[in-house]
Amino acid sequence: MHQGDSAGGGSLIPPGEPSDDPPPPAEPPDKTTASAGPPDKTTAPARSPGWARGLLIYLVVAVLAAAAGVGTTLAVQHAGPSRPDAARTPHDTAADRPRAMNDEAVYDEVEPGIVDVTANLQYLQETAEGTGFVIDAAAGLVLTNNHVIDGATSVMVTPVMSGRSYPARVLGYDLADDVALLQLRGVTGLKAVKVGDSAQVKVGAPVLAIGNEAGQGGSPTVAPGVISSLSRTIVASDQTSGLTETLYGMLQTSADVRPGDSGGPLADAAGRVIGIDTAAGGNAVYSGYAIPINQALPIARQIAAGRPGARIQIGLPAFLGALVPHSTSSDPRRQASQELRQTGAVSSSGSTCTSSATSATPASIAPARSGALVDGVLCGTPAAAAGLFAGDVITSIGGQAVTSPSALNAIVSRYRPGSRAALAWVSPGGRRHTAVVTLEAGPAA
Repeated sequence: MHQGDSAGGGSLIPPGEPSDDPPPPAEPPDKTTASAGPPDKTTAPARSPGWARGLLIYLVVAVLAAAAGVGTTLAVQHAGPSRPDAARTPHDTAADRPRAMNDEAVYDEVEPGIVDVTANLQYLQETAEGTGFVIDAAAGLVLTNNHVIDGATSVMVTPVMSGRSYPARVLGYDLADDVALLQLRGVTGLKAVKVGDSAQVKVGAPVLAIGNEAGQGGSPTVAPGVISSLSRTIVASDQTSGLTETLYGMLQTSADVRPGDSGGPLADAAGRVIGIDTAAGGNAVYSGYAIPINQALPIARQIAAGRPGARIQIGLPAFLGALVPHSTSSDPRRQASQELRQTGAVSSSGSTCTSSATSATPASIAPARSGALVDGVLCGTPAAAAGLFAGDVITSIGGQAVTSPSALNAIVSRYRPGSRAALAWVSPGGRRHTAVVTLEAGPAA
């Protein structure tokens, strides 16, 4: 089920500093847009100087990405001025760290396992560009961030060594821990990265962040740095989607992680991957953040084994295609008023569908005491085939009473794509309707 205010933005977690608190149960999850094709590159380019790194500049770049096509990386929500050393070059950064790493050798070791990830966000009419890396060549398993594929209806993966793109299957994802596992089938010549032990990582250890900067494709870019802190708790956000997530146990690095690097490898001096590049930002000091590989691999193994969990979704979820408010209220009119406060937009009810997941509050609402208000219906989905329209109120599905939009989402989430379910709803004129719908595979997360 896709929330009706997905493009309007819900309440954001307040800005927070990284902390050393022990990890409590996590709350979820980013996304942005794609980029056009880049110039060909034959060597791994380092970051160019002159990139403005402060929080405000960084988020402006992320917002522009929705229109201009820059890749996706979460921004850490730290209120503060721009980094004072914004004009430093990669060579300057390298001078401040131990001489124990040969950047070129590490890059050569890791590069064969790196892939570019392109997610088609059909219902947001966007694409998202990120990075991933192969962890099992024989099985075609690719590890990346969940926020790289969030909202994706299809995913393409391009191994950087071959430059050929292949459709990838979404095996599953963990929203709370921001990990996703993809699979390439029938692709030969893949090479898995070597995996290190993030539990052995020490502060001051040299690292190399590698990724698909700006979603430009081609040879990955590199960013040297050191591990500056361990086990950090961060609140990260993406301004274009309005999504936020709290992540625990993160590796903090001075490496210059940028939009498009999300899902890419953070490698140690031996060329072993110790983390997944995920977020960036800061107050006085701009930092990159990576999910420790020891946290990500058990999740990947559980997904590969097809074992769902409280926070793990196996495959793509079932999808009805009705846009509903982000609300737990049982009263459809209260749902409408809550959404109107959020979006400020009113639409006319009627027999039309939409191709975009943006929606507004219907002008006319069915006279139902409880249920899930329908803000709109996505064209070509089961909801559209059943005859649902904006202003209708869904009262039951599969014989279970629908008491709110969140209840509808919860019920649908228990189905698998291809399942059939009886649907009941009330239209604005007061007429009651029923239909049997076949749920389809919906957008990731």
